[in-house]
Amino acid sequence: MRAGIALGSNLGDRYESLVAARHAIEALPIAGGPVKASRIYETEPVNTEPGAGRFLNAVIEVEYDGPAIVLLDRLQSIEAQLGRPSKRPRNASRTIDIDLLYVGNLVLTNDEVVIPHPRLHQRRFVLEPLKDIAPELILPNQSQPIRELLARLGPADGVAPFANQWVS
Repeated sequence: MRAGIALGSNLGDRYESLVAARHAIEALPIAGGPVKASRIYETEPVNTEPGAGRFLNAVIEVEYDGPAIVLLDRLQSIEAQLGRPSKRPRNASRTIDIDLLYVGNLVLTNDEVVIPHPRLHQRRFVLEPLKDIAPELILPNQSQPIRELLARLGPADGVAPFANQWVS
């Protein structure tokens, strides 16, 4: 099944952080190809501390056939390897943020994870890159494809293409 993963960074060399995260995810023995990757977008910070810098955001999609919690654990290990502290204020600025958006049609809610990501359908900074790779995808618990969820959000203020292609 296909697993969608969001990448974001607003501290340090944002582009290099996304590239390093993508390389680390692609190197996971549990994640396979073909890998789809969106463009990178520069976005206004949402619900962060005052004065936070703009984010770079992208989405990649990999093949994955295991328990979602195992993939989530590996993604959190990559965040730690790339300098993200495990204890931090919610939505604080960060060198890297990796979110598991969906894993096939799985719906999962427990103390460790909620899949699909609970606010995915409200976040332009995730939907815009996701539209690049899966515009017709209908997520579990949704009735409209990504392109329509995005259209419902209105004008694309605060989200602009940054890089059309990036290192794979």
